[in-house]
Amino acid sequence: MNARDWLNNLSRRERNLVYAAAALLAIALAYLVFVLPLQTANERLEGRVEQKMSDLSWMQQAAGQVSAAAASGGSEAGSDESLVVLVDRTAREAGLGGTVRDQSPSGSNGLRLRLEAAPFDVVVVWLSSLEQQYGVRVDAASVDSTPTSGLVNASLTLSHGNAAG
Repeated sequence: MNARDWLNNLSRRERNLVYAAAALLAIALAYLVFVLPLQTANERLEGRVEQKMSDLSWMQQAAGQVSAAAASGGSEAGSDESLVVLVDRTAREAGLGGTVRDQSPSGSNGLRLRLEAAPFDVVVVWLSSLEQQYGVRVDAASVDSTPTSGLVNASLTLSHGNAAG
């Protein structure tokens, strides 16, 4: 017996219940397949917009420091350079400029950044130099190996103690 025969053998009331259940199932399935993914994507995008707005606000606050550092050419170590400018300049000087990715603010005086395929020995020397010469602390670090020996991916959270040295 196929489904059509089975349905025809039901009473009118039972058939109506089967149709109603099928309609509810179709509505639930449509919600799960179409509406729920759109809502999730929308929430995720709203979160990204909020993060970008926060980043923009921080960047606008730091714009004065960046302009001042650019105007002075970063001539004096530990001068009024913002952490963003200091990290960018010293990373380039250490040969890590091409490995720096995804810089974003962390709190009022911190910076999160990611290094990709960076030489481990150079990263360690660079971080040590940042701390000794500029008072920049490593608040958090996550270092992962790469398929290439000696190269690492690193996620760092740095903060400036305002102690030039």
